[in-house]
Amino acid sequence: MHTTYLFQKSLWSQYQQSLQKRNVPQKKWRWMVRWVQNYISQANKIKTGKTNKNLYSKKSLLGYLQELGRKKSVEDWQFVQAIEALQIFFCDLLKPSWANEFDWDFWKQSAKNISSEHPTLKREVPENSFQYEKKQKFTSISSKSVQNKNDDLFAKVRDEIRSRYYSIRTEETYLNWLKKFIIFHNQQDVAQMGEVEVKAFLEYLAVKRNVSPATQKQALNALIFVYREVLNRPLELGNFQRPRPKQNLPVILTRAEVHALLSKLTGVHELMAGLLYGTGMRLMECVRLRVQDINFGYRYIIVRSGKGDKDRRVPLPEKYYHKLQEHLCKVKEVHESDLSRGFGEVYLPHALDRKYPGMSKEWIWQYVFPSSRLSVDPRTGKVRRHHVHENSLQKAIKRAALKAGLSKRVSCHTLRHSFATHLLEAGYDIRTVQDLLGHADVSTTMIYTHVMNRPGVIVKSPVDM
Repeated sequence: MHTTYLFQKSLWSQYQQSLQKRNVPQKKWRWMVRWVQNYISQANKIKTGKTNKNLYSKKSLLGYLQELGRKKSVEDWQFVQAIEALQIFFCDLLKPSWANEFDWDFWKQSAKNISSEHPTLKREVPENSFQYEKKQKFTSISSKSVQNKNDDLFAKVRDEIRSRYYSIRTEETYLNWLKKFIIFHNQQDVAQMGEVEVKAFLEYLAVKRNVSPATQKQALNALIFVYREVLNRPLELGNFQRPRPKQNLPVILTRAEVHALLSKLTGVHELMAGLLYGTGMRLMECVRLRVQDINFGYRYIIVRSGKGDKDRRVPLPEKYYHKLQEHLCKVKEVHESDLSRGFGEVYLPHALDRKYPGMSKEWIWQYVFPSSRLSVDPRTGKVRRHHVHENSLQKAIKRAALKAGLSKRVSCHTLRHSFATHLLEAGYDIRTVQDLLGHADVSTTMIYTHVMNRPGVIVKSPVDM
């Protein structure tokens, strides 16, 4: 298709008709058209290794998106807008055979820029974190008055949590409960409050807010930590009755349901979801995988810094052995392209980039599932390619569950539950499953024995006798 044809008025008229059919607000039309025009003008500059007649191929589109993602001036929302404009252009007008199968959602979701509060970055304790945090805006604190009045307290709590290398999710949760506690008592000084105020807050959560026992216990643990470790005033709650959390049974998919779910996924999402089910990894463990963590020779994957900051080894599924190799070949091409343009760095934990300069550009440290675009690290100012945003897979699995017609609440963690249950049903002992899941106590793994289908153990209903 020749470029001059693409600029014909009739084509733009058809494109606007497509925008109208897709209910795109008319005020966005001109910007959508500009993105398509920008692609057409840039397509000739992209080295696809093919002749001009193939400028509108899948490879040409990928090259353009990668190039656009490297530009610091392009905001996240602009990048998503460009993808949406090109999706309509290819799917409604050009209609190549691959357009509808192209993973448009992956590119949209992974376009999110990295923030200083991202779970991966926040695992790292910055130098002089107390002074650093005072300059930053607490994303978990919505009330400016609470933030300003208790700035030093929040900074001390964060330092205390990070010095113990607690999970970043724990940090976010504890700070959030501290904020709610302060707001509940009309922003009184926390140091001047004590057991009476804590009990009143916990009773409010149970009686007025009707929270679950687990939620109330979480709030209690957060306040105990603040008073004991930061204020050096251990709480003496006396006869306060601690809640007993309810143990919920996990949602389990049958093997047929898992296959139905995976069949509705494509591209990188299919590979990631397949690894979640095939290895039992948690979502963030999969997202943070690095090239060196995959051992193709011995067919296993090393999960680094899992829950409790523990490493463990899980099997590499044979089904995804070659798919993963092919995927890494594509990732390596992107990495080499980044290096040729002066980029190619990746985030390293525990200040390894200072100890070993240049290590952040090595292939073995790159993420297995990288983002589609480069991001500016808010703490160092360096341009890096981070891992894909976890929301991308979460939304893809929810959509796939709807398409598959599953009448269960399916999430990424459901695949981990199904992994454990299916192994136990296959005859593997519970200690083996415990090691694969990374559970500290076998009692945690025992929950799956209550939902597995073992012939001879399931009680037959008397109505069927």
